[in-house]
Amino acid sequence: MANTEQSKKRARQSEARYAINKARRSRIRTFLRKVEEAIASGNGEAAQAALKAAQPELARGVTKGVLHKNTVARKMSRLASRVKAVATTKA
Repeated sequence: MANTEQSKKRARQSEARYAINKARRSRIRTFLRKVEEAIASGNGEAAQAALKAAQPELARGVTKGVLHKNTVARKMSRLASRVKAVATTKA
């Protein structure tokens, strides 16, 4: 349990940061889910648009410290290749 003023303040800051990071992770997951749904539907144009919208959100997650840069690079690469596959099969 926090006893000193400093430890109480750190506990408050930790709670606030947790809430902010939770919201950011949720927002990122929403964008990723939209890309996944577009890929599943087989709509290449929608998938490309969803990926284009998701990429800045993922990058923002890195700069804000929510996700590791290599994790985001891996996710973007895999999503891009899947979107490309969907776009070329329908074209």
